[in-house]
Amino acid sequence: MRIAGGGLVRRWGGRAVGLAITGVGLYIVAPSILSLFGAWPRLADVNPWWFPVLVVLEGCSFAALWWLARLALAHHAGSEEPRPVLAGWGTIATAQLAGNAAGKVLPGGAATGGVLQARLLIRAGQPAAVVASALTAIGLITTGVLLLLPVLSVPAVLIGPPPARQLEVGLLISLIMAIVIVGLGLAALTWPRFVVLVGRGAGHVIHLVKRSVTADSCAALLVAQRERVAGAFEGRWWEAALAAAANRMFDYAALVVALAALNAHARPAMVLLAYVVAQALAMIPITPGGLGFVDAGLTALLVLIGISPDAALIGTLLYRLASFWLPIPVGLLAWTGWRIHLHLTGPSASAGDEE
Repeated sequence: MRIAGGGLVRRWGGRAVGLAITGVGLYIVAPSILSLFGAWPRLADVNPWWFPVLVVLEGCSFAALWWLARLALAHHAGSEEPRPVLAGWGTIATAQLAGNAAGKVLPGGAATGGVLQARLLIRAGQPAAVVASALTAIGLITTGVLLLLPVLSVPAVLIGPPPARQLEVGLLISLIMAIVIVGLGLAALTWPRFVVLVGRGAGHVIHLVKRSVTADSCAALLVAQRERVAGAFEGRWWEAALAAAANRMFDYAALVVALAALNAHARPAMVLLAYVVAQALAMIPITPGGLGFVDAGLTALLVLIGISPDAALIGTLLYRLASFWLPIPVGLLAWTGWRIHLHLTGPSASAGDEE
């Protein structure tokens, strides 16, 4: 009985704690969620043609992730003997969409979504080790781009505001920053010394706050992560850098468009900083997908940078509708389709959609 009880505790204890944390988190952010939901009828005042623009931008952001996954899996597939089945676009898209939806509705957030995404890819014929390596590399490169964004936005903040009433300049900024990110990404992936210098510089800064971190330890950690990413995308580094930049910049462009749809006015660089903080909040697995925390945080940050509270609330709702809520039913449909296809044709057939 003791052994059985211990097994139950080990199996369900962690899940119970996770559910409890999620419940407390949802209770804390319930007022902001209710406030956001209360503003849904006001979306009727937005010009309808903005909605397909947002969907296209978010679709491009998702497609960039599929491209990254295909690059990582294709590289590993080419190095295996015997060569495993190359995952097709349909398999990769289905796995990512289903995992993304799971991460938005289940406790654990991105970790839970990653497990489901990996499961679908493995059932499609990909080796477990290859999938784990590929998803880790994707997570590292996309997180690296996110951490790079506030650094790149500093010059724009220092230069000063753009011409009046030109939030749309943010769309041009997203293109320029994507080009810069690709250049820096290629430098990091092809020039290890560049990574060492950056790591030592960051280490000196972090050491001022956390004494246990040194320039050498920070550089070593950064080099190790660089090696994992470089190994996953070897021979296709520029494509990987482009896809990672596109994933973040299309998503940022969707936020800019959501605010432009309301004729809001703000400095694009400040909107970018608000975007980065919101994405960081989404990574904290207190509530699935940062539900409530991201919405309240992004709304507050937009107000701080000069957008009216009303426009900030509706703009956040419009952006989250395209980036958070719409992918959930799409992911559920993708998972349902995969289950039906698996039941009808067997596990191996789900990989037969390549090219």
